[in-house]
Amino acid sequence: MNTLLPVLSIFWQAQRRALLVGAALAAATMLAGVALLGLSGWFITATALAGLSASAAIGFDVFRPGAGIRFLAIARTAGRYGERLVTHDATLAVLAALRERLFRGWAAPMAARQLMARPARLLFRLTADVDALDGLYLRLLMPLGAALSVALGAGVSLGLLHPALGLGLAALLLAAGLGLPVAAARAGRRPARRRAHAAEALRARTTDLLGGQAELLLAGRLPAQRDAVLAAETRLADAEDALHRIETGAGLGFGLAGSLALAGTLLAVGALVEDGAITTPQAAMALLVAFAALEPFGLLRRGAVELGRILLAARRLAPRLQAAPPPAALPLPPMGEALRLDAVTAGHPGAAAPVLQRISFSLRAGERVAVIGASGAGKSSLLALAAGELAPWQGRVAALPACLMTQRSELFQDSLADNLRLADPAAPDAVLWQALADAGLDTAVAALPGGLAARLGEGGAGLSAGQSRRLALARLLLRGAPLWLLDEPTEGLDPLLAREVLARISARAEAATLLLATHIRREAELADRLLLLEDGRLVAEHRRGEAGYAATLAMLRPD
Repeated sequence: MNTLLPVLSIFWQAQRRALLVGAALAAATMLAGVALLGLSGWFITATALAGLSASAAIGFDVFRPGAGIRFLAIARTAGRYGERLVTHDATLAVLAALRERLFRGWAAPMAARQLMARPARLLFRLTADVDALDGLYLRLLMPLGAALSVALGAGVSLGLLHPALGLGLAALLLAAGLGLPVAAARAGRRPARRRAHAAEALRARTTDLLGGQAELLLAGRLPAQRDAVLAAETRLADAEDALHRIETGAGLGFGLAGSLALAGTLLAVGALVEDGAITTPQAAMALLVAFAALEPFGLLRRGAVELGRILLAARRLAPRLQAAPPPAALPLPPMGEALRLDAVTAGHPGAAAPVLQRISFSLRAGERVAVIGASGAGKSSLLALAAGELAPWQGRVAALPACLMTQRSELFQDSLADNLRLADPAAPDAVLWQALADAGLDTAVAALPGGLAARLGEGGAGLSAGQSRRLALARLLLRGAPLWLLDEPTEGLDPLLAREVLARISARAEAATLLLATHIRREAELADRLLLLEDGRLVAEHRRGEAGYAATLAMLRPD
């Protein structure tokens, strides 16, 4: 139950009134259906008996029972329509709120790195896991409330005929109606979890097979990946078969319980009619009420079988449903400085060893500094520290507000303008065009159909690598932060285009402080000072004009 509490609280907070109205409509619909069947049975039997004599037929009132039947039929139809409309609308709204909570829960430092490491898992959480939670209300809570209402209503109505009859039917309804779903939920918990894991594995492996065919073929792993997909599909089919068997068994149990309720009620009302305690029409009504009263509990069968999947989804999502607190801003450095690190040791969460060890340096406001070193030396981690994306294990980091441009340009399947407005949501079109002009991309964008409204494909498809890099630069320019953190900004670009991008960065960074991580000579030439990292340690520092500066530049990879 503790697993479901965060999810239930979101259901309650997001659509409390709609969920309660939907449950009330569901209960009213079920009660109207049972009452309709019972009243119809009473009316048909009473009409038949009244027709046996002329005096009884003349005195028999057909109007009020007929009006009651019509009212109940209309009420059941309208209630069913209203219940479906309200409950599904409310559930979809809750699922949208859940997805928003998940996105906000992922809005935390280092989240991007985690998401890039396991993108298939995140996609499964946002789609299949969230969708699984619709059964919590639609297939469990709402049917349970309606079924209990019917059990109470049936017990009271038959109790008015005879207390023992009402009590016996209510006891049977609760014992069978709740016992069978509980047994089905217990039996289906493990197969439901296996089905969820198999579905996730099947999706991830199929995506890898389709998206990485060339790499798998070159590595000789294409048959193995295909076998892995088939194995996941087999596990999924086995789990679904087990769940179908459990659901069928539960359906058989409900059928037997219904037959038992009908047979018991038949014997009871037969004895009561013989004793003169009730009339024959009342006996017919009791039989039909007993026949219909167990049906609402049968709706719990599907939800009970899926309970294991619902619990698994809730357990997976619960840690991220609480919105992450906004990361604490880094303290400001002393006046005249843009960044200061004092004896900082840092590493990635869960790592046994630090990536950076006792790093100390500072950047003056307006200074341009390049961090150089071999791959794995800790350059990107140093930028993450300065951006507040990575928390220090020891030491202190102080920095002005910063914007970080990583090696990978993260573009989304949206309009070009909306990709830019990630940096400044309120920016008018004129400001966007100016940023594109400063990045050297305005002419190319103007040539696109729709201009700023042109839609990009997944990952920015529709733009070349250079255009994507310049679009990322334009987005950085829109931020207007005083500290720019650039991680190999021209990696992968041809030399001519790379120098154009660097020239535009240099021109726009006149009022900003620039810290860039690189192992390319053309990028390091922008810097007034070079910091050399080796194995996470700051081992050397060279300023422009010193002999070590030129020698260090000469060691870097040329254009």
